[in-house]
Amino acid sequence: MSSVITVESLSKKYVLSHQSQERYTSLRDVMANSVKKFARKLQHPAATLGNDPTHEEFWALKDINFEIQQGDRVGIIGRNGAGKSTLLKILSRITEPTSGKIQIRGRVSSLLEVGTGFHPELTGRENIFLNGAILGMSKVEIARKFDEIVAFAEVEKFLDTPVKRYSSGMYVRLAFAVAANLEPEILIVDEVLAVGDQQFQKKCLGKMEEVGKQGRTVIFVSHSMPTVTSLCDKAILLDAGKIVKIGPTSEVVMHYYTSGQASPASADFSAKHVGDGKVRLLKGEIKNSRGEIALEAKIDEPIMVEMTFEVIEDSAVVLVPNFHFYTANGECAFISHDTKMQHLSAGKYVSNCTIPGNFLNEGSYFIGLAMSSFSPATAVHFYEKSCLSFNVIDPHEGIITRPSHSTPIPGVVRPYLAWKLEAVSQ
Repeated sequence: MSSVITVESLSKKYVLSHQSQERYTSLRDVMANSVKKFARKLQHPAATLGNDPTHEEFWALKDINFEIQQGDRVGIIGRNGAGKSTLLKILSRITEPTSGKIQIRGRVSSLLEVGTGFHPELTGRENIFLNGAILGMSKVEIARKFDEIVAFAEVEKFLDTPVKRYSSGMYVRLAFAVAANLEPEILIVDEVLAVGDQQFQKKCLGKMEEVGKQGRTVIFVSHSMPTVTSLCDKAILLDAGKIVKIGPTSEVVMHYYTSGQASPASADFSAKHVGDGKVRLLKGEIKNSRGEIALEAKIDEPIMVEMTFEVIEDSAVVLVPNFHFYTANGECAFISHDTKMQHLSAGKYVSNCTIPGNFLNEGSYFIGLAMSSFSPATAVHFYEKSCLSFNVIDPHEGIITRPSHSTPIPGVVRPYLAWKLEAVSQ
């Protein structure tokens, strides 16, 4: 598979200006400051921005290197200010890099922010043909795709209205329809889809997945980790303008959530003392059906959570191991505990529970390991919140809990329930 995007030593610098806090600046002040700056330049011709207190260098991107292959669906993730949008603007040829080299092989269509790529005075119809021409398509090619674009955008009544009169939602619908349906080799989409309604967002995600399956390349920026996990097969994690990790989406997402600890699906507490004088936590692991430590599981496969702990001394206290499951948004999905409450003598124990396939929805989950007792009084002997994490993926192939259309399904759980359909006689 050939490389369609090659980025080498890419950097982007901005110069930030720090203005004084004066409420009013007169013409005399402006002229005086200009003379002072000119005098400083004459006295110190080699002076740099670093010596100018009114200006500061800011590197939005610093020494970025990666390759994207044809047909890859790549998610770019990171916190606000990490450099995601700057990178997309450079890849879309909107912004020039300060240094480095980019090679792009193929026709690029971008949707980065509301207003990008459309002329406000032109109608929706005229903008469709304008964008197609910019992409290098003939009028015949654009006309062949025209009805499909209009149907996808759902703006038939407003085709001959200047787009400056469109609402932000209408604008995004038409912009995405144009970007995705004019057959670009590379489709670049930023978080702008958040402007649209939920139904249209699902429609767009389904379209991007379809584009990827056709062998074209998709680059997608989003703060929704379940969406990135569902749509993308690879991911790039940016932080402070630098690449932190590149790899399979589930691994990169978990690295993002866990600040890069060795394995989010395994945690060793043996060198610490997590617990009280009665019991302490030794280890936690997430395993697949083969008993292997697993960072991810297909939606129809079971996954096991296992906890190793040590009872330090014999006691009349009845210990209850329990696990707390949280979604990527911090919502408590559910709590499960061992129903066989019993007295445990001093020694080491392993407690586990199995989450069946076709139960959890796709997305990222975090697990807290806890030990409690309820007699003679309620007590928590240890609780390590979100110390383990794993990802549930939906490959969309052969999964009986999902309809034929490939759009994300909301909810924390997605169980496969028994349904029955019977004809009723009239």
